[in-house]
Amino acid sequence: MVPRTGMSIDVHPRDLPIVLIGTGGGALALWADASPEIAIPAALLIMLDIRVRFWRGQA
Repeated sequence: MVPRTGMSIDVHPRDLPIVLIGTGGGALALWADASPEIAIPAALLIMLDIRVRFWRGQA
């Protein structure tokens, strides 16, 4: 998947305490028989810092 021109997607892990909270929350959800299709993306959204930036090119 290639982003379009004028768009930047940055993905990197958050600070350690937030990563541990996301991991624990995801593990707890799976242990409580939650659907993996729901628990795993929710844990990743807590653990990762995702930024989407748009900019305008020169005309």
